[in-house]
This record gives sequence, structure tokens and C-alpha cells, in this order.
Amino acid sequence: MNQDPRPRRGRYPLRLRRHPVPWQAQRPTWREARPALVAGALKRALARPSGNWYVLGAATGVRPTRPLATTVDGVEVVVWRDARGRLVGGPGVCPHLGAPLADSPVRCGTLVCHWHGLALDGTPFAGWEPLPVHDDGVLVWVRLDGVGQEPPTPAPVVPARPDPAASLTSVWRGTGVCEPEDVVANRLDPWHGAWFHPYSFVDLTVLRAPDDTGDDDRFVVDVSFRLTGRLVVPVRAEFTAPGPRTVVMRITDGEGAGSVVESHATPLGPDDRGRPRTVVTEAVLATSDRPGFPVARRLAPALRPLMRAAAGRLWRDDLAYAERRRDLRRRGLFPG
Repeated sequence: MNQDPRPRRGRYPLRLRRHPVPWQAQRPTWREARPALVAGALKRALARPSGNWYVLGAATGVRPTRPLATTVDGVEVVVWRDARGRLVGGPGVCPHLGAPLADSPVRCGTLVCHWHGLALDGTPFAGWEPLPVHDDGVLVWVRLDGVGQEPPTPAPVVPARPDPAASLTSVWRGTGVCEPEDVVANRLDPWHGAWFHPYSFVDLTVLRAPDDTGDDDRFVVDVSFRLTGRLVVPVRAEFTAPGPRTVVMRITDGEGAGSVVESHATPLGPDDRGRPRTVVTEAVLATSDRPGFPVARRLAPALRPLMRAAAGRLWRDDLAYAERRRDLRRRGLFPG
């Protein structure tokens, strides 16, 4: 494949595209995006162990007075922080008469059922049994052995990240009518980026893709992030799938080298029409050695809504991709 020079890091992070190529005139990528290649990468990703760990959401979503709750493949789960600030959690159904613990408040580290006052401190009580949970500093996870049915592990496989304390972090969540494999397949097709998301990506070239051996299962991409008009930020990035429900994009050269975008897919269970639903949790950990980056970190409360809006715009399209893939699979019409 084309071995273009690495994106150069100049004095300023932005670049002006001298001769922008119209969307319809860019080089087609459909020949390179071979269905068998994407399917092979997906198959290897789905075969990797997860230890039965599932992402629930952002660590900041566990508030002092309210739990964080969701379903995982139809299983209601609730997590909160006990009196010592530790993450605890378990089934989201009250063992007394089935109240939804998602709607119950936390008082001094104790989850108090709002139907009859049954109090849970995170230890076994009245038939309620805690579940293994994990707080990695950005996301919270739960282990559900009955759902995953794999050999369990004591902790999830958390991708290598920049130090969250020195990064600008943001977490976005959205739901699609699809299965986790459809979300992962979308992320293992980097060729669609500049065609499907021209408002965000331009000048995309896939420098390397995995072969059938799986010895080096990375996609390496040169791409420019579009800011506005002709202003772009060129980078080199790699995509990997460390587990069956996670794809990681890591900037390896150019502006923000070391920054990470994690996309985690968690099955919710069927909707009222019997269709599968999957929630995507995307965690961005941006880092830079630019002198002005500490200022950007101090502006994080103002920047995070913009980061989430950008992620939401991309995932509006990517979930449509995933939903289309799931629909074609269901009808036996998926190509390749």
C-alpha cells in the first residue's frame, strides 16, 4: 500500500488545504474495503476474550445521590458509590417486590429503594447479590458471567491510554437498533471515513490493513480532521479491536499523538418490537504536549459539550451504517 510520509508536526496545529479535492472527485475506496477483509478482522475481534465485562457508562455518571443504571442483554444493572466512595453494584431489581432500583436515591453511600425503603450498601442482603464492577477512571464496567458465558477475569481489558488526569476527556453514549458486531464492523471499515463523513474527515488513505494471519491486526490510516472550510489537522492513526465489543483509534503521529478514542458496544436487549438494541459508549482521551494544552484542559467544562456534539454527529451516521448492516443480515442479503 501507499507509504506516504508521516504527518509532520509543525509550529501550529492547523493546516490549510492548498488544493482541496471535491467530495465526488476523491479517490474511490470500495475496491480496498473488501468485504472479506472486514469480515476477517471482525471474526478475529469477536473471538477475543472479554472476561464477561461490559461498559455501563461514564465514571462521572455515577453521582453522589443517584445511581447509574442500564440493562445488559436484558439484565437490569445498577451501580453507585458506597460510603467510602468505592464503586459497588448489582441487579437493578429490588429483591423485595421488584422495584426498579434505577429510580432509587443514594443516601450516604446506601441505595434506598423508593418503594418500601429496603437499603443496600453493596453487600449481599435479602437475596440481593452484588456483581463484580470496575471503575477505570473514565468508564465503569460490570461483569455478567451469565450473559457473557466466557471464563471470567478479575478485571476488564482496558486499552492503553494517556493519563486521564493529564488529558481532556469526554464520553458520549447513543443507542442503535443493531447488535454489537455491527458497531464493531463499522469501526473496522476505515475506508468509509472521508466518503460518509466529509464534514469531519478528508484526505483519508489506509496505509495498511490486516492480512488473513491476524499477526498484526491494525488498520493504519493517514487522515485530516476537518475543522472548518480548508482548515484541517492531519494525523496518522491506527485502529485495533482488543476485544469483541471494543475498537480503539489511537493517534500515533501528528497533532495529539497518544490521544485515544475508544468505542465500546454493549447489548441492551430487544425493544418492544423484538429488535436488538446496542448502546455505544465512546470515550475520548485527548492529549498534547503543546504549551497551550493545559489551558484547554481548564476549559474542559465548556469543551466537553462540543466534543460530545461532534461524536454524536459522527455516530448518527455510523449507527445508520450499523443498523443497515444488521437489517441486511437479518434478511439474508448482506453482500460479500
